[in-house]
Amino acid sequence: MSEKILIVDDEHEIADLVALYLENENYTVYKYYTATEALECIDREKLDMAVLDVMLPDMSGFQICQKIREKHTYPVIMLTAKGEEIDKITGLTLGADDYVTKPFLPLELVARVKAQMRRYKRYNKGGESGEEGIIAFSGLVLNINTHECTLNEKTLLLTPTEFSILRILCQKKGRVVSSEELFHGVWGEEYYNKNNNTITVHIRHLREKMGDSFESPQYIKTVWGCGYKIEN
Repeated sequence: MSEKILIVDDEHEIADLVALYLENENYTVYKYYTATEALECIDREKLDMAVLDVMLPDMSGFQICQKIREKHTYPVIMLTAKGEEIDKITGLTLGADDYVTKPFLPLELVARVKAQMRRYKRYNKGGESGEEGIIAFSGLVLNINTHECTLNEKTLLLTPTEFSILRILCQKKGRVVSSEELFHGVWGEEYYNKNNNTITVHIRHLREKMGDSFESPQYIKTVWGCGYKIEN
C-alpha cells in the first residue's frame, strides 16, 4: 500500500506539479487548493504526511498544522515564501518537521518527502536498538523500539523530529552535541547552514512539552557556542 500525502497550495500550477512528481514516485496524493477541503481530508483519511503552503485564501497553513498536531504525529512540510524567515520559525514552532522555500525544484521537495517518510516509518515501526530499547533517567523514559516517551509517567506527544532529537541527546547523555551534529543525525543531509535555526526551534518546542524552562532547564541544557546536552 502506497503512503498517502496531502498537498495544499492555492497556486494550482505548483500543487499540480508537486502532485505529479509524487505520484510518479508511487505515493497516493490528496491535492487541494483550499484549507477547508484539506481539513475535511485530514478528518476523513489516514494520512502519512502533509505538505502545506503557508498562504492560503481561507486559512493559513500554520492553522492547518496546528489542527494536525492536535491528533497526529505524521510529518508536516511547510512551503514558505522566499526570504520569509519568520514563516520558517513559526511553522517549526507549531510542530512542522521541515520547510521548503519557494521557488523550489520539484525534485528537491521529493527528496525532502522521502527523507521525512523514512524517519516516520522508523518512528512507527521501531527497528532501532538500544540497551533493551529503553533510555531512562530523572523521570524521563524513551522506548527506542516503540518510539514512546514519558516524563514522570506522563506521555509526551512528540513528532518524529522531536523524538529523534531527544533520542540523540539521551544516547549521548552528558556530552555536548552541536546543532550541526543534531542536524546530520536527524535529517541525514550533508549540507548544514550555520544560520539555520531549525534545531533551536525544535529544542524550544521540546522544552515546552517537557515543561522545562529556558532560564534554568532541568533536562535540555544549552552550552553557549557549542550545542546542547542532557544530563542528570
